[in-house]
Amino acid sequence: MPATADSLAAFETHLACEILHSERLRMAILAGIFALLMVILPLFAVAFREDYLRNFGSLAMIGYATAVAGALVVYELLVRALLGRMLDSGRMPSPLLRFWNAFIETSTPTLVMLVMGQYANPIAVLQGPAAFLYAVFIVLSTLRLDFRLSAFTGVVAAAEYVALSFSVAASDGAGAPDVLTAPGFVLMKGVMLLLAGVAAGFVAGQLRRRIVKAFYAGEERQRLFNAFGQQVSPEIVEELLRQGPGIASRRHFVCVMFMDIRDFTRLVEKRSPEAIVGLQNAVFGAGIEVVNRHRGVINQFMGDGFMATFGAPISSGEDCRHAVAAARELVAQIAALVAEARIPPLSIGIGLHAGEVVTGNIGTEARRQYSITGDVVILASRIEQLNKEYGSQILVSAEVLERCGEQGAGAVALGAVRVKGRDTPLEVYRLA
Repeated sequence: MPATADSLAAFETHLACEILHSERLRMAILAGIFALLMVILPLFAVAFREDYLRNFGSLAMIGYATAVAGALVVYELLVRALLGRMLDSGRMPSPLLRFWNAFIETSTPTLVMLVMGQYANPIAVLQGPAAFLYAVFIVLSTLRLDFRLSAFTGVVAAAEYVALSFSVAASDGAGAPDVLTAPGFVLMKGVMLLLAGVAAGFVAGQLRRRIVKAFYAGEERQRLFNAFGQQVSPEIVEELLRQGPGIASRRHFVCVMFMDIRDFTRLVEKRSPEAIVGLQNAVFGAGIEVVNRHRGVINQFMGDGFMATFGAPISSGEDCRHAVAAARELVAQIAALVAEARIPPLSIGIGLHAGEVVTGNIGTEARRQYSITGDVVILASRIEQLNKEYGSQILVSAEVLERCGEQGAGAVALGAVRVKGRDTPLEVYRLA
């Protein structure tokens, strides 16, 4: 199932806050850029004084341009502080305020060119460095993660540049080559600014969609872990994620394993709770590692044992072979733990049976669990209990043996055995 309404609402709130943080970062970058310009403009005026005087007549233009840059620094820092207060109080700015802010910022290059046009050829100013400031605002608009705001920035830049160009071209004495004032030339530059805004909006939209997609992927991964617990191999989780979000009820052919620690009550009756937990962790830890490696899923722990399934929710096509291989390896691992004195002397019993079951989530929205239901589960449990009677460690049904390939080598037939709760005898085989 998809993300819940509560988790989605919490995500949207968190994303809105993160976007505001991104907006504040954008404003800090702009403030830094224009603060740097406040230093660079006077330095250039000193370094290239003769050029400035020859082209602009005086250095007053530098002073005005520096003042505009300073005003924008103050403006960005004030709005940034306002957004910070909103974040602290949990309030969000209105969309209208964000569009107004985009308009004010993007109009800055227009204002700078209007000032510079009073001291130099306006057409030359339109082709000069100030026009490139539009690109700065368009690029940084991606940090808003909003296609509309980026596209709006491009629209404002294009409209103001084209309007300013036509106004200058229509004025007397503009004195510029016709190509620079030709409507087609001016409009094409406006179109390029507009396309830049749309492209920035596309990038912003893609970033936002990927963030949302990552959220849903994280929710789906968490949902799968909640459904299967921590006893699922990463490979199975990845396969489930590739298959899609649903864990619907369905029929599966599976091999079910039941494992039991023999004489568990006697083993733990004189041990401390910490020692009991240590024993369980050692045995179950080996079980989890072995079952996961053989593409099984541990569905349930039961104090002195567990139930595992091979073939659901993902089937390998060789589930009985994997289950028998896991059983053999688990018996060997427990024997090794005993030999290394990591656990007290003990043995385990394993029962395997295969057949069709119904799998799927059971429970409510508050608590769901992946469940395996069917006669196969009951019979696997009954077969495991027969280990006590036959003094064995691994017993399998005929259904398992005929599908486990080379893993069934050395099987000893025990004949048709009656199990509790079933009238028809089962063909049972001992593997260890």
